[in-house]
Amino acid sequence: MKKIIAHVVSVHSGSNDDLSKEEHPSIQIELDGVVGDRHRSFERTTWEGDKQPEGTTRRNERQWSAVSVEELSLIEEAMDLSEPLTAAQLGANLCLEGVDQLSRLPKGTLFKFPSGAELMVEEYNPPCHDMGKKLASIHTSRSGEELSSTAFSKAAKLSRGVVGMVEVAGTVNAGDEVVVELYETPAWLVRSPD
Repeated sequence: MKKIIAHVVSVHSGSNDDLSKEEHPSIQIELDGVVGDRHRSFERTTWEGDKQPEGTTRRNERQWSAVSVEELSLIEEAMDLSEPLTAAQLGANLCLEGVDQLSRLPKGTLFKFPSGAELMVEEYNPPCHDMGKKLASIHTSRSGEELSSTAFSKAAKLSRGVVGMVEVAGTVNAGDEVVVELYETPAWLVRSPD
């Protein structure tokens, strides 16, 4: 199994109406998600354009979210922002450094923390229009042009981060080293050619 050693730059939780989260020195993670976070639950209700019809109660595969400083920088550059784009503004629970192409991690990848906490990647977190409208209202471009409400969606395509579920409860601290174990199909599932 391929492993990457990365670092936790910052951790966040909250349930703000503007989709942002507060930065904390550490967050407590339970089996149903991040303590004090709006996405903490074993289940969630689907929205328009989701996997099931809008309003369906389903398993919550979005108990936590993560972004990387590398991809935040790419988005910031593509949007021509005059100020830094932060993980807290995007409503992410974790901001990591050292994972190239975080958004492309395969489902089943594990993040393992010193406390014993483990988070499993479920899927890529696509940029949403509501976040785009919010960012356009609080950011300005270096060129002085007004940002459109779709600028974020265009800039963050395939670099918005990942979401997932909690495998093992524990604490995650800013500054922690995190072992990223990339999912690989087990050898016993791979058919050998006859």
